[in-house]
Amino acid sequence: MRTLNYGEALEKITGFISRKVEEAGAEGVVVGISGGIDSATTAYLAVRALGKGRVLGLIMPYYANGDVEDAKLVCESLGIECRLISIKPIVSAFVESLGFQLDKKTLGNVMVRTRMVLLYAHANQMNRLVLGTSNRSELLTGYFTKWGDGASDYAPLINLYKTEVWEMAKLLGVPGRIIEKKPTAGLWEGQTDEDELGISYRLLDEILWRLVDLKMPRDRIAEELGIGAETVEHVERLVKESEHKRRLPLGPSF
Repeated sequence: MRTLNYGEALEKITGFISRKVEEAGAEGVVVGISGGIDSATTAYLAVRALGKGRVLGLIMPYYANGDVEDAKLVCESLGIECRLISIKPIVSAFVESLGFQLDKKTLGNVMVRTRMVLLYAHANQMNRLVLGTSNRSELLTGYFTKWGDGASDYAPLINLYKTEVWEMAKLLGVPGRIIEKKPTAGLWEGQTDEDELGISYRLLDEILWRLVDLKMPRDRIAEELGIGAETVEHVERLVKESEHKRRLPLGPSF
């Protein structure tokens, strides 16, 4: 894995946030706080860049669980304004209007896009920007909802791998229980990122760095990491099949 100077990275990210808010003439930022490490780290970076008075945290659960308490802990630790909005009645009304049952994945996408609608409603009303919380591991594998958590004005973590986000969180002083918990999108009971991806983040990042950044052939990656070629192929497939999620809509040229 690459060697990153986290002190320099921290200063670069906070400078980026401050500069982009100023360039947009915005009053501050809005961040969706899930109780997970990515949103917590984003909030901590935003406060460091702008001050707590210019950061609004939205907690938007579909069902009540420990994530809500962890999200509240983040907001309380930072001293930022926090608003709790249950998306369940909004999502239920949407599903009812469709007139048919949604499968688990589609329902999850509706939930995530509902959250982004709420984030932008607050941002527009308050003359703020929406800070996304996606990291490089999620971006490259397509582990995000298009026009949901993949939509934002700026994404401070977008060039940090998940394992690097963990290190950044430690540097920022994010509460330990958030750093140590299993990553989850909170879309259904028992859901975890690594179960859905079919691989641990630590191994995923080692493969992605070699595959995408170093452009190493898959057989060399497998040999260097002491894993089967099928694992590298699985990651390569995730990257290729999610290409459409990393670009704006395309049309024919004339």
